[in-house]
Amino acid sequence: MSSETIRNQVEDHLLTPQNEAFIAIDYRPIQVQSIKSMDSDELVHNIIKTAKIAKLYDLPTILSTVNVSTGANKPQIDELTQVFPDIEPIDRTTINSWEDTDFKEAVEATGRKKLVMTALWTEACLSFPALDAVKEGYEVYAVGGTSKVAHETALRRMEQAGVKLISWVQLACELQRDWNRTDTAEEFATILFKD
Repeated sequence: MSSETIRNQVEDHLLTPQNEAFIAIDYRPIQVQSIKSMDSDELVHNIIKTAKIAKLYDLPTILSTVNVSTGANKPQIDELTQVFPDIEPIDRTTINSWEDTDFKEAVEATGRKKLVMTALWTEACLSFPALDAVKEGYEVYAVGGTSKVAHETALRRMEQAGVKLISWVQLACELQRDWNRTDTAEEFATILFKD
């Protein structure tokens, strides 16, 4: 058994640790409870798995909340803060994070054109910035509605505009790709199968 030589990690058409950034939008307690497209424990489990994968592969990461500094909303969920204790979420007033100057500048500062985006309300918090990013030349991979119908409708709209749909398991496997990449293989397996 022999593995193919590792392809150029920046130019690869698949996701790699060197060509993508991870963005998590609006993971706040009240919004977690508003989701009806899946069980809230499963939802938190999935975002934490995705966050751990992003951290394992040292992806540039952007976290964002809305109206926390105004006192209208609570901070992001503790579980996400525990994974990224050193990343201060970008707080906004805009529903569409792409319309917030600090958020957009943070995305541009990563230098990455492939964006893995996840948010709680697929039909607003995820679809609006994803559609804007695609229009500006980014490749967006949506990981994610408040209900099954809203979620599926938003996913179809994004897909028609060129957003690529992806699960956290597919993201993890696409980043690892080879068990011979031993520097991340053990933690990859732990996140995937045991965590």
